[in-house]
Amino acid sequence: GNMVEWCLPQDIDLEGVEFKSMASGSHKIQSDFIYFRKGLCFGLACFANMPVESELERGARMKSVGILSPSYTLLYRYMHFLENQVRHQLEMPGHYSHLEAFYDDKKGVLPDTKGTSTSQQPVHWLPSIHRYMYPEMKITHPAGCMSQFIKFFGEQILVLWKFALLRKRILIFSPPPVGVVCYRVYCCCCLANVSLPGLGGTVPESKPFFYVNVADIEMLETEVSYVACTTEKIFEEKRDLYDVYVDNQNVKTHHEHLQPLLKINNADKEKYRRLNDQRQMLMYSQEVGEDCSSCEEDLFILFFMEQNNRIFQTLMEVSASQDKTLTAEHARGMGLDPQGDRSFLMDLLEVYGIDVMLVIDNPCCT
Repeated sequence: GNMVEWCLPQDIDLEGVEFKSMASGSHKIQSDFIYFRKGLCFGLACFANMPVESELERGARMKSVGILSPSYTLLYRYMHFLENQVRHQLEMPGHYSHLEAFYDDKKGVLPDTKGTSTSQQPVHWLPSIHRYMYPEMKITHPAGCMSQFIKFFGEQILVLWKFALLRKRILIFSPPPVGVVCYRVYCCCCLANVSLPGLGGTVPESKPFFYVNVADIEMLETEVSYVACTTEKIFEEKRDLYDVYVDNQNVKTHHEHLQPLLKINNADKEKYRRLNDQRQMLMYSQEVGEDCSSCEEDLFILFFMEQNNRIFQTLMEVSASQDKTLTAEHARGMGLDPQGDRSFLMDLLEVYGIDVMLVIDNPCCT
């Protein structure tokens, strides 16, 4: 099995990190990178696989070199260093001087969580979905994280958007390599950005857990909201661990009351068309040299944040009104389909505890 060969500081609890930093099934690929979560920290590891003429190592030497940080926001900066170091460790095992120098240069003081209850743990270390997440993870994927996400899921991103906004437990399955799938986890969390003050103080945070495996099952059982990815097919059978299961472009849920959310309606198609129109305009303005400062990541995150803000602004205005009645006209004004998004709206009101009466009943009357 996997083992931790070396670490600094030596007294840190790294239980299970040897399985988080090397995705299950990685022996079939040459290299990969992987984002994961360990306690209150986030990690980034680079993996590489090199053939060797050694019976003891069964013809292959596989290693991962990774770092842990209280936030994932700056981990991308060290990707190149980790890629070089894992190659160095394969070719010259046991030489850790570069890693020691890196640690001495970058080490910081981590919060001491020993003996504290979970309610007292400093959750401010975790990036809040309510804050503007960009540029917390500048993407190094060559095709660009957001454009790859949009091309991969197409209109299905509107289905993922609803589940993310409802703070569902979303698990994305994919065989290795898992690096690009970790980016899908990040993009999924970006769909739920809201920047309105005073909203959802009691709403669970949508946490990017990145890569998880069977060693994380106990931890996942206690989570009410998360987005994660895995390379282990066994998770599909463990339905109590997730609400939404994504296998390639196939988004599914075993909860009957969430089934209507899987259907793409006319309002979803209109949103997707608008998003693509904005992307085309951005690409055109970059081609003609008018605007080089904007990027697709900004556009993507702002598109969904404005959409989310519009929904919650309307809901809060209606809940503050005298009759608290939400009509089909309100739904259209929020960019939603009065009929197709009815169950989504009802779930939204319940999850965020918004006191509003929904009067969108009979299709013939809207």
